[in-house]
Amino acid sequence: MKIEYAGVVTRPDSPEVEQIGREMIAWFEQRGIRATLNGIEPDMDILIVLGGDGTLLHVAEKASRYQLPVLGVHLGSLGFLTEVAADERYQALETLLTEDEVRMEKRIMLSAAYVNGTTGKKSASVHALNEVVIVKKSTEAMIRLRCWAGREYVTTYRADGLIMATPTGSTAYNLSAGGPVVHAELETIVLTPICPFMLESRPVLLGSRQKVTAQLLAPAGQVKVIVDGALQWTITENDYLLVKRASKPLLIVSSPWKSYFNILRNKLNWGGAGSIDVPLPEKVCKHC
Repeated sequence: MKIEYAGVVTRPDSPEVEQIGREMIAWFEQRGIRATLNGIEPDMDILIVLGGDGTLLHVAEKASRYQLPVLGVHLGSLGFLTEVAADERYQALETLLTEDEVRMEKRIMLSAAYVNGTTGKKSASVHALNEVVIVKKSTEAMIRLRCWAGREYVTTYRADGLIMATPTGSTAYNLSAGGPVVHAELETIVLTPICPFMLESRPVLLGSRQKVTAQLLAPAGQVKVIVDGALQWTITENDYLLVKRASKPLLIVSSPWKSYFNILRNKLNWGGAGSIDVPLPEKVCKHC
């Protein structure tokens, strides 16, 4: 992979991680590669994210807008997105510099906006790599959400809220709410109600080209809309939330040592502690 200009983004408010970022800048410069700390420019060839998944989520919208490949180095509390371990970081970078082709995953993102039910005015759009969530305040009664996929009515949910997740986000809030694990490279939108009143209200997978509309029905006070873990808006009865696939994906540089399912096994403890990779036998591989 040809790299002439690299960006390094560090977890905020962490002097230790920032120091690692400065060391990485020096590492690039020793190899004649221009590098910038905590800045994102459209002419960069790669963006290195040092931190946890939250740090990567913070830069995902701008990285996708500029179509910058992102390599996540795990220096935080989670590691579904930041695949490379801290002690593997320079080895991973050496591999990037010496390999002509690097495996890149295209992760779809969501674009969300809301429409005021009284004035019809639409908000500016925001982007999400993991999920867009409509959720009630903790002490209030469950809410009612009328939902459409495109122009087709889906159902009216009675629940504590509704999660609209990408496949990348399927292992985040969606998983905690009972939604399915969806392979990260699939193109789909996951609808998962939060604590639904009717047990028959199950998660639904939609095509990624579907546009999801959810209307908050009366009676309702103010309800939160949370985008990738951050409060984005409060909406009230008869307002509409519009969610669709964003025009550009996020490009994730895959770890050269870990597969998607290797990460899932370790993070979700599939097979118990110490579960190891089991290769497919060669006599079967030749038929695959």
